[in-house]
Amino acid sequence: MSAVAPDRRARVVLWARLARLTFADVVLWTLRVALVAVVVAGTVGTILKGRYGLTQWLDFLVFGVTIGSIYAQIALGYTMVYGVLRLINFAHGDFMMAGAFSAYFAARAFDDAGFLTAHPIPAVLATLAVSVVVSTAIAVLTERVAYRPFRHVRGLAPLITAIGVSFFIEQTFRGLFGSGVKSYPDLPFNGDSIVLYGYSVPKLDLLVIGGAVLSMAMLYAVVHWTKLGTAIRAASEDVEAAALMGIDVNKVVVFTFVLGGAMAGVAGVFYAFLFKQVYFYMGFTPGVKAFAAAVLGGIGSLPGAMIGGLLLGIAETVGPALLFDGIGLPAPYQLRDLIAYTILIAVLIFRPNGLFGERMTKQRA
Repeated sequence: MSAVAPDRRARVVLWARLARLTFADVVLWTLRVALVAVVVAGTVGTILKGRYGLTQWLDFLVFGVTIGSIYAQIALGYTMVYGVLRLINFAHGDFMMAGAFSAYFAARAFDDAGFLTAHPIPAVLATLAVSVVVSTAIAVLTERVAYRPFRHVRGLAPLITAIGVSFFIEQTFRGLFGSGVKSYPDLPFNGDSIVLYGYSVPKLDLLVIGGAVLSMAMLYAVVHWTKLGTAIRAASEDVEAAALMGIDVNKVVVFTFVLGGAMAGVAGVFYAFLFKQVYFYMGFTPGVKAFAAAVLGGIGSLPGAMIGGLLLGIAETVGPALLFDGIGLPAPYQLRDLIAYTILIAVLIFRPNGLFGERMTKQRA
């Protein structure tokens, strides 16, 4: 009898849980099973085919870290603005576009004068400076003109304003510079590689990764080891309490947009040097992917945005070969955007707080 009673209680508990299942629960579990099945089937199929060698997988990984570091820089702007204002700034990708587009003219002038070939590092730094100044100025102007009047407004008005600002910036640059694609000049070491432990790494990838890591480290230091950074973290915890403690909230918000705009400017130049082109709509796709990275890491968490960007970049480059090629889909690399959007939807459904959001919430509580 003692052995039967626990077994009966277990069955009762199981039936009680099954009885509480709703149609939405069934759909979510079906989606979980389907995602796991696709991942397992694709991975097994790719391994059995043996189409890719170790060098190719390393190429996928390095490029994933490269593009992921750019996503991480853009995602930091999303997560910082959300942390202070609880606003999803959908115009942030267009800040990146504005900086990269403006820096194109500086890069083209340096290339025509031969300065880019003779002195590539100073030329790249000057190009970054132009991009940072323009993207930061547009970010601050956007906050002052478009976002500040809606700071204490509830509802969808701030979100609709952000979308409107995005369209406004895009169409402004389209009207000023046309809808054609402009080609960024090649860096003199483009195509060169450095051999590390027997593996060849492109110098451009190392430049992008190194520059992104340096800029993110500087941002992390500013936020955690300066007075304004302390004020930003205080405002992200509770804006009203921070104001009562004497913190100038307006100054904090402006500084937040300055930091986010600067990161977007740096990311825009790296993105343009990597893909060799700029156009008025170029900020939309990396902006949405950076938002997915911020959600994946836990929006409002700086380390989460960084790690989320890297994970998304790696998934985007490794995923098509690992998953889609294994199940026989044609042209799997054209579906890499599908991975980013699938990750965004999956995180919003199954783990809305992201990888680090739940931990952050518990610490605040």
